[in-house]
Amino acid sequence: MPNWNDYIQLSAGLISVVNPIGAIPTFMALTATRSLEDKKRTALVCACAVFMVLQISLLAGEPILNFFNISLPAFRVAGGLLILLMGLRMLHATPDRSRHTPEEQVESFEKESVAVVPLAIPLLSGPGAISTTIVYGHMGHSWLHYLLMSAVILSVSFIVLVALLVAPKIAGFMGQTGINVVTRVMGLLLAAIAVEFIANGLSGIFPVLTGIA
Repeated sequence: MPNWNDYIQLSAGLISVVNPIGAIPTFMALTATRSLEDKKRTALVCACAVFMVLQISLLAGEPILNFFNISLPAFRVAGGLLILLMGLRMLHATPDRSRHTPEEQVESFEKESVAVVPLAIPLLSGPGAISTTIVYGHMGHSWLHYLLMSAVILSVSFIVLVALLVAPKIAGFMGQTGINVVTRVMGLLLAAIAVEFIANGLSGIFPVLTGIA
């Protein structure tokens, strides 16, 4: 039987690291001069791209790690450090340059389509989301595990779609202060998940630590 707590934790972690609420200001800025239909199309393409990136990470993550001879504990520590840095930046409500730099945003205004780059990649499904998906993907190898993982990824992508479709209403209701509050809460959750990643990774690299704990 699957451990449902793990998939609940994955859902919370992925939603936090993807942070669709925090992406709303960027989405609105990049699509400010576009028609309503174009905005809806951009939101749909973006959500589909997020699903594809995370699904590919789920299926191809383990072969890629094996190809580069990277152990899962080492990847857990590296991914945990990356997610921890993201969480700390979210706690301070400051832009994360690993996801999207100001230079990239300026360049994005000149692009005809911004759904895939930079919205889906790297703003929403960036290194943190990919790392989280790969780490949790190693929790099992049964078809049920991958099916549940895919369902989690699909649900997160659907949340992204809904958030972008109603972005003006959310922004108007919450304001920048409300968005920052949500971002800080998600940052705290991310930091906690990152610490667990790092602790589990270090225990795998240095088994003696498990005996000490």
